[in-house]
Amino acid sequence: MIKGKDIIVTGIIHWEIEIGSNCQDIAKEFSKNNRVLYVYHPLNHATWLKSKDPKVKDRLKKSRSKERGLVKKNENLYILYTKRIIFSINWLPSGKLFNWMNRINALIFASDITKTIRKLNFETDILFNDTSMFLGLHLKELLNPKIYAYYIRDNMIKVDYWARHGTKAEPELLNQVDLITNNSLYYTEYGKMYNKHSYMVGQGCDVSSFDESKHKLTIPEDINKITKPIIGYIGNISTLRLEISLISYIAQTHPEWSIVLVGPEDDDFKLSKLHNMDNLYFLGNKDMSLIPNYVKALDVAINPQLVNDLTIGNYPRKIDEYLALGKAVVATSTKAMEYFKDVCYLAENKEEFVRLIELALAEESKEKKEKRREVGLHHSWETNVNEIYKAIENVALEKGINI
Repeated sequence: MIKGKDIIVTGIIHWEIEIGSNCQDIAKEFSKNNRVLYVYHPLNHATWLKSKDPKVKDRLKKSRSKERGLVKKNENLYILYTKRIIFSINWLPSGKLFNWMNRINALIFASDITKTIRKLNFETDILFNDTSMFLGLHLKELLNPKIYAYYIRDNMIKVDYWARHGTKAEPELLNQVDLITNNSLYYTEYGKMYNKHSYMVGQGCDVSSFDESKHKLTIPEDINKITKPIIGYIGNISTLRLEISLISYIAQTHPEWSIVLVGPEDDDFKLSKLHNMDNLYFLGNKDMSLIPNYVKALDVAINPQLVNDLTIGNYPRKIDEYLALGKAVVATSTKAMEYFKDVCYLAENKEEFVRLIELALAEESKEKKEKRREVGLHHSWETNVNEIYKAIENVALEKGINI
């Protein structure tokens, strides 16, 4: 474990995001034993001029307060809302002009960080960068950290905004950082194409509310009255991530199964033929506090994932929630899901998906449930950050860096 160090965390997720974020939870865990400065991506001129979002106005207000944008969250954790606004440059073509303007933006950003570091009397022991691939290109030079770690938890270069320049910028950045930390085996392999120090550090998750040894869970009435066995999915019901044809095939193949989907639907799902199937139930969006109760009702939990450039490497956090309650899990096989191969059933096609649900129902046991619970409850933020610490210590030792 790394203790008593100063860690600068930069990223593209603002602190107030309602659904939370990996980077935010990692920063909180860092701060239990280290001083942490969390710096959100700076505002650009286009957002500043055009946005009517009250969060943008609130951020500007904080950045220009007498505290100069510095908010203390706890004894060791500070949030910095940088005051200076950077140029909007993503519309520029790749080449010298974009590179030059990107460096100017990085100078502006690093200047605000440096002033705050001096104010807090921080050292730059560790710089932890969550996916900020453009400004991140120059932060090693401008902030001079002892260790520079880059974190990959989504396939951002497949998103239009980041793809425009990211396909060139991210590989360049991966070459220069000291190490890459990843929450998916898919991203670990991607990182190793550019840097031998690419580490799978797992995924943190707060599954405490799914721990039946600490919480009494009651199955809600709307799902309790549905005929068993219940094969269920709980989460965002989106055609960007779930395969409608696979769900339909499961329901058609076994009309005696009840297929239950819990969560908000996108328009394509609302208009799909699934709503006309007698053994398929949409229970709607539920308060987060009730989700463990719905998971408890499932006989088999599923993740019928649509495999595409955005989802192929994603770590599905819902798997840990399923496992924490000891549920049998059948999921679409991806590189990211290989991490769970010892406790989940992974299907290569629709026929195998159905066969594995049949197998999961047939061979359920107390021993299997307990093993799954152990795995799910182990994937905490503390475990995740300890793996990050191990990776940093390994690289520091190899490179002779005293952190």
